[in-house]
Amino acid sequence: MKILQLVGDYAEDYEVMVPFQALKMMGHEVHAVCPGKKAGQTIRTAIHDFEGDQTYSEKPGHNFALNATFEGLDWASYGALVVSGGRAPEYLRLNPQVISMVRHFADADKPIAAVCHGLQILAAADVLRGKRCTAYPACGPECILAGANYVEVPVDQAVTDGKLVTAPAWPAHPAWLAAFLKVLAAD
Repeated sequence: MKILQLVGDYAEDYEVMVPFQALKMMGHEVHAVCPGKKAGQTIRTAIHDFEGDQTYSEKPGHNFALNATFEGLDWASYGALVVSGGRAPEYLRLNPQVISMVRHFADADKPIAAVCHGLQILAAADVLRGKRCTAYPACGPECILAGANYVEVPVDQAVTDGKLVTAPAWPAHPAWLAAFLKVLAAD
Protein backbone atom coordinates (compact mmCIF):
# COMPACT_ATOMS: atom_id res chain seq x y z
CA MET A 1 0.00 0.00 0.00
CA LYS A 2 1.09 3.57 -0.64
CA ILE A 3 1.14 5.41 2.72
CA LEU A 4 1.58 9.13 3.40
CA GLN A 5 3.43 10.15 6.57
CA LEU A 6 3.01 13.70 7.84
CA VAL A 7 6.03 15.06 9.72
CA GLY A 8 7.54 18.44 10.57
CA ASP A 9 10.44 20.08 12.33
CA TYR A 10 10.77 18.84 15.90
CA ALA A 11 8.54 15.86 15.38
CA GLU A 12 9.45 13.14 17.87
CA ASP A 13 12.41 11.20 16.49
CA TYR A 14 11.13 7.67 17.16
CA GLU A 15 7.62 8.61 16.02
CA VAL A 16 9.06 9.58 12.64
CA MET A 17 11.81 7.01 12.12
CA VAL A 18 10.24 3.83 13.51
CA PRO A 19 6.92 3.87 11.61
CA PHE A 20 8.66 5.01 8.42
CA GLN A 21 11.17 2.16 8.56
CA ALA A 22 8.81 -0.50 9.92
CA LEU A 23 6.11 0.12 7.32
CA LYS A 24 8.71 0.08 4.54
CA MET A 25 10.11 -3.15 5.95
CA MET A 26 6.62 -4.64 5.70
CA GLY A 27 6.59 -3.83 1.96
CA HIS A 28 4.59 -0.60 2.00
CA GLU A 29 5.60 2.45 -0.01
CA VAL A 30 5.90 5.29 2.51
CA HIS A 31 6.22 8.95 1.52
CA ALA A 32 7.28 11.29 4.35
CA VAL A 33 6.24 14.88 3.72
CA CYS A 34 6.36 18.25 5.46
CA PRO A 35 4.53 21.39 4.32
CA GLY A 36 6.96 23.96 2.95
CA LYS A 37 9.74 21.42 2.35
CA LYS A 38 10.66 19.35 -0.68
CA ALA A 39 11.86 15.80 -1.19
CA GLY A 40 15.52 15.56 -0.22
CA GLN A 41 15.27 18.30 2.39
CA THR A 42 15.36 17.38 6.06
CA ILE A 43 13.39 18.01 9.20
CA ARG A 44 14.97 18.19 12.63
CA THR A 45 13.59 15.78 15.18
CA ALA A 46 13.52 15.76 18.96
CA ILE A 47 13.85 12.82 21.32
CA HIS A 48 11.22 12.79 24.05
CA ASP A 49 12.02 10.66 27.04
CA PHE A 50 10.12 9.69 30.16
CA GLU A 51 12.50 10.19 33.06
CA GLY A 52 10.17 10.60 36.03
CA ASP A 53 9.47 14.31 35.64
CA GLN A 54 5.99 15.82 35.39
CA THR A 55 6.31 15.74 31.60
CA TYR A 56 8.72 14.31 29.06
CA SER A 57 12.21 15.68 28.58
CA GLU A 58 13.39 16.80 25.15
CA LYS A 59 16.78 16.29 23.52
CA PRO A 60 18.03 16.93 19.99
CA GLY A 61 17.23 14.10 17.61
CA HIS A 62 18.38 13.27 14.11
CA ASN A 63 17.86 15.02 10.81
CA PHE A 64 15.31 13.04 8.81
CA ALA A 65 15.30 13.25 5.00
CA LEU A 66 11.93 13.70 3.34
CA ASN A 67 11.31 11.49 0.32
CA ALA A 68 8.35 13.36 -1.18
CA THR A 69 7.09 16.93 -1.53
CA PHE A 70 3.87 17.94 0.26
CA GLU A 71 2.81 20.64 -2.18
CA GLY A 72 1.06 19.23 -5.23
CA LEU A 73 0.49 15.74 -3.80
CA ASP A 74 -2.42 13.70 -5.10
CA TRP A 75 -3.87 12.63 -1.74
CA ALA A 76 -6.29 10.26 -3.47
CA SER A 77 -3.34 8.14 -4.63
CA TYR A 78 -2.53 7.18 -1.01
CA GLY A 79 -4.28 4.39 0.82
CA ALA A 80 -3.46 5.44 4.39
CA LEU A 81 -2.09 8.27 6.53
CA VAL A 82 0.39 8.26 9.43
CA VAL A 83 0.57 11.37 11.63
CA SER A 84 3.73 11.57 13.73
CA GLY A 85 3.80 13.31 17.10
CA GLY A 86 6.19 15.62 18.88
CA ARG A 87 6.01 19.40 18.67
CA ALA A 88 5.39 19.52 14.90
CA PRO A 89 1.60 19.03 15.21
CA GLU A 90 1.36 22.28 17.22
CA TYR A 91 2.09 24.31 14.08
CA LEU A 92 1.17 21.85 11.32
CA ARG A 93 -2.47 22.03 12.45
CA LEU A 94 -2.46 25.72 11.53
CA ASN A 95 -1.90 24.88 7.84
CA PRO A 96 -5.21 24.76 5.90
CA GLN A 97 -3.77 22.25 3.41
CA VAL A 98 -2.87 19.88 6.24
CA ILE A 99 -6.42 20.12 7.58
CA SER A 100 -7.86 19.47 4.09
CA MET A 101 -5.56 16.49 3.63
CA VAL A 102 -6.56 14.92 6.96
CA ARG A 103 -10.24 15.48 6.18
CA HIS A 104 -9.72 13.79 2.80
CA PHE A 105 -8.41 10.62 4.47
CA ALA A 106 -11.18 10.63 7.10
CA ASP A 107 -13.98 11.37 4.59
CA ALA A 108 -12.69 8.62 2.27
CA ASP A 109 -12.65 6.20 5.24
CA LYS A 110 -8.97 5.42 4.74
CA PRO A 111 -6.81 4.08 7.57
CA ILE A 112 -5.24 6.75 9.78
CA ALA A 113 -2.60 6.12 12.45
CA ALA A 114 -1.71 8.95 14.81
CA VAL A 115 0.57 8.97 17.82
CA CYS A 116 1.21 11.31 20.75
CA HIS A 117 0.63 14.96 19.80
CA GLY A 118 -0.41 13.91 16.28
CA LEU A 119 -3.96 13.87 17.63
CA GLN A 120 -3.79 17.69 17.79
CA ILE A 121 -3.96 17.68 13.99
CA LEU A 122 -6.91 15.27 13.93
CA ALA A 123 -8.72 17.38 16.53
CA ALA A 124 -8.13 20.57 14.51
CA ALA A 125 -9.41 18.79 11.38
CA ASP A 126 -12.60 17.84 13.27
CA VAL A 127 -12.31 14.14 12.40
CA LEU A 128 -12.41 12.72 15.94
CA ARG A 129 -16.10 13.31 16.67
CA GLY A 130 -17.57 10.09 18.10
CA LYS A 131 -14.27 8.20 17.72
CA ARG A 132 -12.59 6.28 20.52
CA CYS A 133 -8.95 7.37 20.68
CA THR A 134 -5.95 8.04 22.88
CA ALA A 135 -3.07 10.52 22.73
CA TYR A 136 -0.36 11.94 24.91
CA PRO A 137 -2.36 12.85 28.06
CA ALA A 138 -1.73 16.59 27.61
CA CYS A 139 -3.66 16.35 24.32
CA GLY A 140 -6.64 14.59 25.93
CA PRO A 141 -8.62 17.81 26.55
CA GLU A 142 -8.29 18.76 22.86
CA CYS A 143 -9.56 15.34 21.81
CA ILE A 144 -12.52 15.64 24.19
CA LEU A 145 -13.34 19.16 22.94
CA ALA A 146 -13.22 17.76 19.38
CA GLY A 147 -15.95 15.28 20.34
CA ALA A 148 -13.78 12.19 20.74
CA ASN A 149 -14.32 9.41 23.23
CA TYR A 150 -10.85 9.91 24.70
CA VAL A 151 -9.42 7.08 26.79
CA GLU A 152 -6.21 7.03 28.80
CA VAL A 153 -4.24 3.84 28.30
CA PRO A 154 -0.79 2.77 29.48
CA VAL A 155 1.98 4.43 27.46
CA ASP A 156 2.73 1.15 25.66
CA GLN A 157 -0.83 0.48 24.43
CA ALA A 158 -2.86 1.52 21.39
CA VAL A 159 -6.54 2.14 20.69
CA THR A 160 -8.33 1.14 17.49
CA ASP A 161 -11.71 2.48 16.39
CA GLY A 162 -12.60 1.31 12.91
CA LYS A 163 -9.77 2.52 10.68
CA LEU A 164 -8.32 4.94 13.25
CA VAL A 165 -5.37 3.66 15.30
CA THR A 166 -3.95 5.89 18.03
CA ALA A 167 -1.30 5.66 20.75
CA PRO A 168 -0.07 7.92 23.56
CA ALA A 169 3.65 7.87 22.72
CA TRP A 170 6.53 5.95 21.14
CA PRO A 171 6.66 3.18 23.78
CA ALA A 172 3.42 1.96 22.16
CA HIS A 173 5.05 1.34 18.77
CA PRO A 174 4.76 -2.48 18.95
CA ALA A 175 1.04 -2.34 19.81
CA TRP A 176 0.28 0.70 17.60
CA LEU A 177 2.03 -0.58 14.48
CA ALA A 178 0.64 -4.12 14.93
CA ALA A 179 -2.89 -2.69 15.17
CA PHE A 180 -2.29 -0.44 12.15
CA LEU A 181 -0.99 -3.37 10.10
CA LYS A 182 -4.20 -5.30 10.92
CA VAL A 183 -6.29 -2.36 9.74
CA LEU A 184 -4.20 -2.07 6.55
CA ALA A 185 -4.55 -5.81 5.85
CA ALA A 186 -8.33 -5.61 6.24
CA ASP A 187 -8.68 -2.55 4.02
